[in-house]
Amino acid sequence: MDIGARIQQLEDMIREAKSMPLSASALLNREELLEVVTAMKEALPEEIKQARWVVKDREELLSKARRDAEGLADKARADQARLVSDEAVVLESKEEADRILADAREQARQIRLEAEDYVDGKLAQFDAAMTRIAEALVGAEEAVTKVRGQIETGREKLRGSHPAQALSQDEERGGQQQ
Repeated sequence: MDIGARIQQLEDMIREAKSMPLSASALLNREELLEVVTAMKEALPEEIKQARWVVKDREELLSKARRDAEGLADKARADQARLVSDEAVVLESKEEADRILADAREQARQIRLEAEDYVDGKLAQFDAAMTRIAEALVGAEEAVTKVRGQIETGREKLRGSHPAQALSQDEERGGQQQ
């Protein structure tokens, strides 16, 4: 019988005991009670051993659970720190990329403006050169016309005739050669 059954037996003996008149005391058989108490003492060490094993197992389980929980918490903190670190690196990288892109856009804008200024200056020089050439050609055309007139006058003098006569002589020569 286990300790619980022995305690129940002791309780039943106390309830069934005869009451003493005019008193709250009861008459119990001393021998029977001592037998129950002795049986309880004999059963008690086994019950205590089992209880100690249960407590020890419970303590081991709690200790293992604490270690596991601490390990999980440490891992979670490490993962959190890594993720925060990774996020910080990503944010820094994005900020650096944005800064580099903004610098590149500004440099491209500056280069484009400088190129436009350079091309505008070259076109202005070309326009000025074309204007000088056009002015020179206008003057040259007049000079060429004047020189041709002088050449024609000189040829006429060499022929010894008037331009109208030279024209008719040229026509006559042209008719004879055919």
